[in-house]
Amino acid sequence: MHILIVVDMQNDFITGPLGTPEAVEIVPHIVEKVQSFSGRILFTRDTHDDHYLQTQEGTKLPIPHCIQNTPGWEICSPLEALRQEPPIDKPGFGSTVLAQQLKAYHQNEQPISSITLCGVCTDVCVISNALLLKAFLPEVPILVDSACCAGITSQGHKTALEAMRACQIEILA
Repeated sequence: MHILIVVDMQNDFITGPLGTPEAVEIVPHIVEKVQSFSGRILFTRDTHDDHYLQTQEGTKLPIPHCIQNTPGWEICSPLEALRQEPPIDKPGFGSTVLAQQLKAYHQNEQPISSITLCGVCTDVCVISNALLLKAFLPEVPILVDSACCAGITSQGHKTALEAMRACQIEILA
């Protein structure tokens, strides 16, 4: 079984307060990837509450975003239309819930052949989830589709890809 993880493709990261032109650019590429992917497709959703600014993340990044049940929290409509399973809400950068669920699935239901990640932000949430998955499933190939990822900055995107490559995560061009 091949798994595709679409990381945090939410309005606030695409066209909202943390959006970038690069994030807007990758939406059609991810739509195409989801439409052509043969396997299970999961979405993560960055999820905060009204007390975001009082969290550690909020003090370091004082830009309220992905507040639960707001339009910015929603997965962008072209991808939401393709989603078939409930998204995995995550209060931080990486999702231990996602890693635990995939480890249990791999051990108890069906072996996972590979896990591919795409989405935003390469240098925060994509890398965090890729490394968590590598730790929870060390023998499952973890891949990141760099053409379907966008970072906070282009340099941050490139640096994250190099860091993941050093950790034996395959980077697809």
